[in-house]
Amino acid sequence: MTLKVTARTEAAPNFLRNLEAARLFFVEQDADSATSRFRKLKEELREMIAVVSWSPASGRPARFLGGRSAQARLRVESVQALATEAGLPNLREYVLNRHIVLYAHSDVQVVFLALKHQRQLMYSAEG
Repeated sequence: MTLKVTARTEAAPNFLRNLEAARLFFVEQDADSATSRFRKLKEELREMIAVVSWSPASGRPARFLGGRSAQARLRVESVQALATEAGLPNLREYVLNRHIVLYAHSDVQVVFLALKHQRQLMYSAEG
């Protein structure tokens, strides 16, 4: 079954840097399995793209947005800047097997902003 595409998807430069950082980490961690692990991550991402292009709000609300500590507010500011740059109002997270994708969306557009491993505390939002 193929899902009907209702929203255009794209990856922000920050997301692509995060994806490359994940690939390099796989190599550093275990060069022998890095290629297959990265291939699996890309397969998960393709499935996610199919889902969010059909239903942009299918991810969960970004959990860190409700943080009250100073550190949480700093995290929110850095990723909110990515959403503002993309010009999209809603921030959501899509949980893959071991990674989480932060994305901004409207009804017709989705921009993948950042990728992190589930054990990472915050998204990297370096310019």
